[in-house]
Amino acid sequence: MTSEFQLYINGQFEAGAARFSSVNPATGQAWAEMPEARSDEVNRAVDAAQQALTDSAWASLTASQRGQLLYKLADLIEQAAPQLAEIETQDTGKIIRETSSQIAYVAQYYRYYAGVADKIQGSFIPVDKPDMQVWTVREPVGVIAAIVPWNSQLFLSAVKLGPALAAGCTVVLKASEEGPGPLLAFAKLVHAAGFPAGVVNIITGFGPECGAVLSSHPKVAHVAFTGGPETAKHIVKNSAENLAKVSLELGGKSPFIVFADADLQSAVNAQVAAIFAATGQSCVAGSRLLIEASIKDQFLEKLVERVQRIRVGLPNDMTTEYGPLCTLRQREKIEQVVHASIQQGAILLTGGQVLDRDGFYYAPTILDCSTVPQADCITTELFGPVLSVDSFTTEQEAIQKANSTPYGLASGVFTTNLTRAHRMTKAICAGIVWLNTYRAVSPLAPFGGYGLSGHGREGGLDAVLDYTTTKTVWLRTSDDPIDDPFVMR
Repeated sequence: MTSEFQLYINGQFEAGAARFSSVNPATGQAWAEMPEARSDEVNRAVDAAQQALTDSAWASLTASQRGQLLYKLADLIEQAAPQLAEIETQDTGKIIRETSSQIAYVAQYYRYYAGVADKIQGSFIPVDKPDMQVWTVREPVGVIAAIVPWNSQLFLSAVKLGPALAAGCTVVLKASEEGPGPLLAFAKLVHAAGFPAGVVNIITGFGPECGAVLSSHPKVAHVAFTGGPETAKHIVKNSAENLAKVSLELGGKSPFIVFADADLQSAVNAQVAAIFAATGQSCVAGSRLLIEASIKDQFLEKLVERVQRIRVGLPNDMTTEYGPLCTLRQREKIEQVVHASIQQGAILLTGGQVLDRDGFYYAPTILDCSTVPQADCITTELFGPVLSVDSFTTEQEAIQKANSTPYGLASGVFTTNLTRAHRMTKAICAGIVWLNTYRAVSPLAPFGGYGLSGHGREGGLDAVLDYTTTKTVWLRTSDDPIDDPFVMR
């Protein structure tokens, strides 16, 4: 599975218009050559998806038969999880203990949507006309352009590909050029599962000649995008040309709120998971710690001690807890923001430096911004292992600070006060509220945000409906001739 990476277009594997090197973030060295799709490959992939949409090999399948293909794919993913995890770890730097468990769980998303496929139902409408019967049916919206970033890409593609295929759509899936290996390897599983040619196409390439061509293609009906807000703006502009539907799962600056009555040790562990798991490279990273002032010092002492015990190492070592950043560019951005924040008055509690080892490592970092709540590290989504700390004295102040961001993806609240938990849940402007936990997901639960964190939801039953369109059917039940043709009935 690792020897050669190819594009997957119309049921065939091909080399692409060019090749480019993919870098192992743990060493800083190229480890594989990847195929590049350009305009011609993108156009052929979309054309293949458009043809497959109405071709009998796919269109004539029953919903249950589509579900059976998804079940087969889920089984193949589960079997190949160890190999896929190795590829993702090598290509992105994510630690093997996370990629192994996450990819194995991805199979459950495909199983969930396999079961949903034949549960997509229309409805009967009791219209106010005695000689008419009216009902609705759900039909696939068309060709889907699914665009995912490098982090957790098998998961982020599953929440698009699963519901889209369950609904009967066809897909062109674009893997990030910054770590496309896992999805290109995944293409072999799609092929082995037996999906008809053109139903799923998997490509990778760079912005102008790949991503922009795909998102603006006139035959694309829906663009499902996960990534940053700036890229999302271009996606929306591109999609306007053909009036395609757009669903966006973007970044966040998620608050992690700890009240004095919380189980502090549990909250410490959850905060470590929220910001330092996956080296902080997660859209739901709990990057803003809001701590009740009365326990601030106590909590930070526990937190710093735990963070300094994080085991940094090579990502392919199962004992490693913390690996490199995916790209040198990302590390340089983090260095700049941390330096600027310290100059602004933030106090460095731990970390704040490049680690002296090969690859793109940066130390787990905590900055106390209590006196500078507008420091760059508090307002900027860093997509990295930097925790910004602020404090509050009242519940209302905690709410105000939690909502003082244009983002609204996720949040965490730690308290043993049940009524407070409900008040916070209602008041926080975010698509996800985790109470006394963090970074939990399930195929049954919707996922998405408010504001600059995007719109639309992935996961759960409703996600399938996003990939359908409603057709209304009218049946006149009277045998009497239609009398006046100039009157609306």
